Amino acid sequence: MADELADLVTRMGAGDQQAFATLYQRTSPRLFTLAISVLRNRDLAQEVLQEAFINIWRSASSYHAGKGSVQVWLNVIVRNRCIDSLRQRTSRIEEVDLVDWPELVSEQPSPLQALQTQHEATDLARCMDGLDSQQQRALTLAFFHGLSHRELAEKLAAPLGSVKSHVRRGLANLRRCLHHATI
Repeated sequence: MADELADLVTRMGAGDQQAFATLYQRTSPRLFTLAISVLRNRDLAQEVLQEAFINIWRSASSYHAGKGSVQVWLNVIVRNRCIDSLRQRTSRIEEVDLVDWPELVSEQPSPLQALQTQHEATDLARCMDGLDSQQQRALTLAFFHGLSHRELAEKLAAPLGSVKSHVRRGLANLRRCLHHATI
């Protein structure tokens, strides 16, 4: 599926609207789930996802497979749009519990996509469980609730350098764990 997504993005970069429609159909359920988990608001998540897909269409020609998978690239675009949206809304940061990882699986994709998503969510949940609690909390707050390093430091009452280390080490550990899960 990763090669198919890379091919779709390459075709989109050349202006292929059908490739865009296919990419949207295959990836929007998972990306919508990500947006909801960050924003905690279904309507806002739909709006942000639309904006993200406009950004994806415009920047498709800048995607380079050597820098990461298409799914990661899409996740980063959606996550960044969510963070921008949260920052525009100067709402109070609420107490956050760790994400229930298995429930990130969307109910909307096709059966094959649902199976793939469930497998990936299971791998992610297993890898997240393998992290120490500081890394888990830092990654959850950063990537699923859109907190910056500075906001993380305030929220966790920890030095900025320590928070950056928790995020960096947590990502490295996740990357290793997920890499071994796909082999």
